[in-house]
Amino acid sequence: METPAPAPAPVPTGQRLLSLDAYRGLVLALLCIEGPQWGWQEAIVEAYPDSGFWNFVAHQTDHIAWAGCVLWDMIQPSFMFMVGVSMAYSYAKRARLGHRRVRMLGHAATRALVLILLGVFLRSIDEEQTYWTFEDVLTQIGLGYVFLFLLWGKKPRVQVAAAVGILVGYWALFAFYPLRETAGNPRNYPQFTGFLAHWNLNANPAHAVDTWFLNLFPREQPFAFHPSGYNTLNFIPSLAIMIFGLQAGEVLRSERPERRKAARLALAGLALATAGYLLHVLGICPLVKKTWTPAFTVFSGGWCLLILAALYYLVDILNWKKWTFPLVVIGTNSIALYIMIHLFPGWIDRMLHTHIGDGYAGIFGEPFSDLVRNLACALLLWLVCLWMYKRKIFLRI
Repeated sequence: METPAPAPAPVPTGQRLLSLDAYRGLVLALLCIEGPQWGWQEAIVEAYPDSGFWNFVAHQTDHIAWAGCVLWDMIQPSFMFMVGVSMAYSYAKRARLGHRRVRMLGHAATRALVLILLGVFLRSIDEEQTYWTFEDVLTQIGLGYVFLFLLWGKKPRVQVAAAVGILVGYWALFAFYPLRETAGNPRNYPQFTGFLAHWNLNANPAHAVDTWFLNLFPREQPFAFHPSGYNTLNFIPSLAIMIFGLQAGEVLRSERPERRKAARLALAGLALATAGYLLHVLGICPLVKKTWTPAFTVFSGGWCLLILAALYYLVDILNWKKWTFPLVVIGTNSIALYIMIHLFPGWIDRMLHTHIGDGYAGIFGEPFSDLVRNLACALLLWLVCLWMYKRKIFLRI
């Protein structure tokens, strides 16, 4: 006999969490501005090297070389966090519709497989053959999705124990792994000395796993190292961020007073962000996004909670909703826009040059031409999403 799904907490049927759609929209807007990667930051900073504003913008819209965290580093954690929040709502809805847990597990497994394969497909664009790599945000979500589902409906202390166990265990895996020389550092990223050297680029256990695992797939050349240090096993610590999101979703679905929900999320976020920072400065674990160290996981997870708490307070409690419309348009079609960002910018740019002229991007001067190309592409993708939104066309997996 099938085990029934856990009874969901009461929640108004048909109600969307508008703050979550706005959060998705904010992250996707940032991805649209930087996603085509036409290098607009370099051109502007080169033209205005003494501008504090443009140097700050350029710094925040590119990944930190190794240790630290900036705005651009928060994109992937935010996506993974929001997956957890969404799961709390979507599977509660399925439970209300009478779906059994086994049926929902099958749905979760199917969704995970589609996300993994879609991530591989997008990473294979312009390659001579399928490029089997698993560090893309979609593949990382897919690798952890079934494990996250198995925690859905469990008691909060079980979910907390799972997150803590994941992070402590992953820290121990690196901390007790013998020190190695880097297998490759083509971008000259700064490296740690002493105890923190256990987390150095391409000199850690996650890299060792990839030199075995990724070479099981057909490749143009044997995999030796990732130039930026990303690893397949990053999905293990990043699963903890999805668990944080799952818990946040359950808090928001609960019958607590709305302001207490926002305060609970904010306090948890502040505690996690502080803990992640202290792990780094005390030399216990470095804050590195590219290897998803536990310190980065805790730090970025805390910021995700703080962002969601702020948006929930402004949008769902204070009812400041009108400003969110441009974000909701893309936030409700996140998969569609994510795919379009990978597939269409080059084609859009060529069409604009063909039909408007080669000089259209230089309207504000040559240093800003690549930024204008990015913004024009982002606007057209937003218009596609607006067309889909008005016709209630939403791509779901």
